[in-house]
Amino acid sequence: MAVVEELLRSEQDGTISFGNYTLANKAKLEDFEHSGDLYKVKTYKTMTRLEKNGLFVYESVPGTSVLHFAESADEIRFTVEGGGDVQITVGLGEDTEYEVFVDEKSIGKMKTNLSGKLVLGAELSEARMAQVRITK
Repeated sequence: MAVVEELLRSEQDGTISFGNYTLANKAKLEDFEHSGDLYKVKTYKTMTRLEKNGLFVYESVPGTSVLHFAESADEIRFTVEGGGDVQITVGLGEDTEYEVFVDEKSIGKMKTNLSGKLVLGAELSEARMAQVRITK
């Protein structure tokens, strides 16, 4: 298991890792500075949520651990781990089409709604992580 015991951390490669899906009770960390931005994470068994500068970035139901999360103008990429199948919502550009890859296989093009949210599912288990990449 690769849960993030400290809830949110900066990685040497410039990415962040966050979330601990093994917690029975909700835990949160606010005002975590990384590359000039302030992050907030709430995480536990049933939900993990990340905000950046007060704006929605990521949410999973049930909770997950997210490793090496990176975002640019054209792409978001991360590795996700959880205790079972999970629904992931990410905040992107409003009313925009993206191609979604899970474990480097395209699962198709998806369009965000008017609030810029894109929802996808991933089949996970204690022994299986998934690599997710979303490109414009």
